Amino acid sequence: MLMGEYSHTLDAKGRIIVPVKLRDQLGDTFVVCKGLERCLFIFSPAEWEKLANKIQALPLTDARARKFARYLLAGASEVDMDKQGRALLPQNLRESAGLVKDVVLCGVGNRAEIWSKEAWEDISHYDDIDELAEQMAALGI
Repeated sequence: MLMGEYSHTLDAKGRIIVPVKLRDQLGDTFVVCKGLERCLFIFSPAEWEKLANKIQALPLTDARARKFARYLLAGASEVDMDKQGRALLPQNLRESAGLVKDVVLCGVGNRAEIWSKEAWEDISHYDDIDELAEQMAALGI
């Protein structure tokens, strides 16, 4: 399971150092795609295959399914880490998530996310955590 929160910076080439704890579980090659809420999602090849298979199984006649497939799959990119544990994030993905310099990587179960530091600070306030916990309890968590 991917977990933890890590602050890093992108270098001038758009590379990010992937923390060892995440690197060990993601492997040397992983998939990066647009995430929800203006972040990037990182999946191991096995987790990406599971998600891609589910998306491809959606009915082609459903406009929402086609739109969602385009959103996640069209901009996705397989990324390799170098020997120093750095990964070059494609420019189009960096731009879509507003990643310029300071970023936060976080492990959230079957994927990791990359956020701009500013966006992470905005979204990681949990003033409504009690209400959210009640809603999750209704879902069986």
